[in-house]
Amino acid sequence: MAGMGVYSSPKMEYVEGGCFSFINSSTSLKLWPMIARKNFPIWRKRVQVTCSLPNTLSPLGSEDNATLTSSDSLEDEFSHVTKFEMSDFKIRNRVSIGLGGKGDEIVFEAMVNDPHSPLYKTRVVLRQLLSARAKRRGRRAIEVLKRLARRKLMYHSYSMQVHGYICSSMIDENSSFTLVHGHHGSSSLRHWLQRSDWLPTLEATLSLDQESVRRVGDDTIGGPAISRQLRLIRILMRDLLIGVNYVHSHGLAHTELRLENLHISAVDKHIKVGILGNAADFNEADPADNTSDDNMDRRRMMIAFDMRCVGFIMAKMVLRELMDPTIFAKFKAFLTKGNDPSCLREFLVHAVKRNSSAENFGLQILDRNWGAGWHLLSVLLAPKPFDRISCLNALRHPFLCGPKWRVNPSVDLIRWSLGSTTVRIAEEYIYGQQQRSRLAHFIELMEMLNPYPKPKHWLGLLPGKWRLLYCTGRHIGLTLRQPSVRALIGEAYLTISKVSKPNTTFSAASHISFTVMAGRDWAHDKSGVGGKLQVNSFSRLRAGRRLYLKEETTTSTSPSATPDAQASVLKRLSSKKWRKAIPINEVPSSLSVAKLVSSEIDVMMSLNEPLSGNMEVAQKALQEVRTQIPPEMFDLSKIVCGTYLDSRLLVLRSVNGSALVFTRCTNDS
Repeated sequence: MAGMGVYSSPKMEYVEGGCFSFINSSTSLKLWPMIARKNFPIWRKRVQVTCSLPNTLSPLGSEDNATLTSSDSLEDEFSHVTKFEMSDFKIRNRVSIGLGGKGDEIVFEAMVNDPHSPLYKTRVVLRQLLSARAKRRGRRAIEVLKRLARRKLMYHSYSMQVHGYICSSMIDENSSFTLVHGHHGSSSLRHWLQRSDWLPTLEATLSLDQESVRRVGDDTIGGPAISRQLRLIRILMRDLLIGVNYVHSHGLAHTELRLENLHISAVDKHIKVGILGNAADFNEADPADNTSDDNMDRRRMMIAFDMRCVGFIMAKMVLRELMDPTIFAKFKAFLTKGNDPSCLREFLVHAVKRNSSAENFGLQILDRNWGAGWHLLSVLLAPKPFDRISCLNALRHPFLCGPKWRVNPSVDLIRWSLGSTTVRIAEEYIYGQQQRSRLAHFIELMEMLNPYPKPKHWLGLLPGKWRLLYCTGRHIGLTLRQPSVRALIGEAYLTISKVSKPNTTFSAASHISFTVMAGRDWAHDKSGVGGKLQVNSFSRLRAGRRLYLKEETTTSTSPSATPDAQASVLKRLSSKKWRKAIPINEVPSSLSVAKLVSSEIDVMMSLNEPLSGNMEVAQKALQEVRTQIPPEMFDLSKIVCGTYLDSRLLVLRSVNGSALVFTRCTNDS
């Protein structure tokens, strides 16, 4: 291996010297010595010897005629592009690292020096395809060009332009084949995002102005870094979705959507979706062998595959920690194991924060607008292909629409927004009267929009591990009390497992971790002896209804929190904004719920050394834990019904009317 003047750095854009590149990946380059131009591999001309044969050799003559006919037919198929010669180009002595291809490709940068060509003095990329598979990709990219080039404006804006090819023989499989396509920047989107100054550099490349931000429903430029990043992600994602939808509208699936295949053109400020060498048709080659239903299923599956790739691209753009292959492998493993993407936040908050800096705004961007970013990510990565969002619906999603665009959210998105806001308020751990009233208000709204009111729908969704997030009941801490044994509550989980027989019986286990702090400086030193409390019980699932008592029928003189929350809910639902999505004129007198009938409980507690044998301390620690946690987590028989359930949130009501909000967690979170 020989290389002249070659260097490598994080900001490297070119490989310089008398060499060309054989690229195995987007970040590694293998360099071969440059051969003299007259001996250049793809400049070699095939020496052909022609001779005339007598008419008596008719079989051979017919075979030659068939070969010529085959060659002519192939050239006719490629008549919509230009067949170049190597003499039409001037090879440059550098190769942009962002043009990295596959292991069976050799990439060159060149300038068209033919004065008679419409591309004269245009910078192009020559991609020499070595293997038979690579040559098929090149020919496929030329074939699909016939469909895409019908709409020239869309083609030039969102697709990498294929100008033509260089080929000495169309029928000889051993002949060289070089694809000639446009040069749309020296870096792929992956290389843009790997730069430390990617945000201001991309803003300068796209030349963001008032007109460009209007395309995403915004009217401002600049501002805080998080707003600038969100605005830029909206521009890039909308461009990408328009380009992918353009490909889908022509009956094609890209199948290779990755950051390495996306380029940003500094000329027209658009994303190019890359060469369609592996583009697949929605319909089979022989439509007579397939029914319309089969073709429709194939179309949906292939669109869903592309949308999943778009979801991965969006995740890497927003959360730059996923650019690390190790973290991204964990991210993909989380989805491969069958975990619901709606629980991604619970997983990524722990996985990303351990590797993020204070200047990373990815989690905040996804949390904005009532968690709209998490919702878009979950529907792009939905486990069932038919549940994934389409390009057109994604373009209408609130996450990709600026503040100046009006979006009519679906009921599903309203449920998601209510749940996300509840989680965000609860995570602030500031439980003043205002926060508690807002949480009660959102919980009431969620219960009215419960997507699964019947117990039969709970059989598959209820089992799992749920983390206690908030309780509308009492909250007792350590600040204003002087207990004999101080205990710091860690995490509280409710694990629900399905019993084989009968089908409606579940085992419920409450797991509470805590720390017994023996020192006097407990306010600053939280170290101590760890302990665990576990409560086991069995519950049966039955159909039931939750009755709303009228305010005038209540005998209590103190104001009740539930009627106040109901009045607030009714006021909100009667507004013009909510009436279109949820046609509710008055709060119903009752709601369908899943009734839980619990049996006896079994309590176990363990303390680590050195307090494991001290019964007095154990009793006081148990009493302190019971004081701080909601009583329903200690006595599961007090939980009487479930009022809300979806793939990520669970709301249970106790016998005294307080609500317990749980969020689903996985083994990876």
